[in-house]
Amino acid sequence: MKKILITGARSGIIGDVIKKIKEDYILYVAVHTESELRAIKKIYKDYKNIKCMKLDLSLDEDINKLDQIDIDVLVCNGAVAESGSLLDIPFSNIRYNFEINFFSNLKIIKKVILKNENVKIVIVSSLAGKLPMPFLGSYSASKAALSQFIKALNWEAKLLNRKIDLCLVEPGLYRTGFNKLAFDKKYDFMDNESFFKSQIENIRKAENIYLYLFEKRCLNSISNKIVKAIKDENPRFYYRAPFSQVLFVKLYNILF
Repeated sequence: MKKILITGARSGIIGDVIKKIKEDYILYVAVHTESELRAIKKIYKDYKNIKCMKLDLSLDEDINKLDQIDIDVLVCNGAVAESGSLLDIPFSNIRYNFEINFFSNLKIIKKVILKNENVKIVIVSSLAGKLPMPFLGSYSASKAALSQFIKALNWEAKLLNRKIDLCLVEPGLYRTGFNKLAFDKKYDFMDNESFFKSQIENIRKAENIYLYLFEKRCLNSISNKIVKAIKDENPRFYYRAPFSQVLFVKLYNILF
């Protein structure tokens, strides 16, 4: 059985992916904290082919655990979303957003490529990297940086005499709880000192309406694409969904 390491594997889209491939591979399922590790151990306790581990992407000692694992496929899904106006958000939040979403993923990808002659790497970025959203500028920028890095690396990898498959997955809005949590984070520091203090309630209401209207409830359209990227012997580079949001982003980038 091929071996797959999946980061950011607590739940959501990747949880749906794991359900669809858990019988076919040896899976190393990595999460951010000890409490998340306890939770996933309960979920996968009956599967001897699933190894659960804590992998805090901000800690080098955790990332170095990868030296002990030989894998065929790496799925980079670990991410955080820091929200807030770029005029209000603490700089430390922006730095953390880039540390996890960009730099930590780069460390893992480089480590895996250097260690393995033949490997497939599936990187989960976001359509938010192509369509900047108000009050999510930090997250959007970190995902845009990740996508551009992978595009450049894909060209470089083609020049090597090795079998390195890179797949870039860019999901849109899905109802997993991630987006709501991201939007709500900013209200911890957007108070009477905020540039937008008189508009906070209107912003909150608009965001709730936006999520209600546009978040996809069913995860199949994107989880099936990630499964395809994992399983295909000759995978595509791009995988995006849902179609309606992909089309909207394409039109936006043409017009603006």
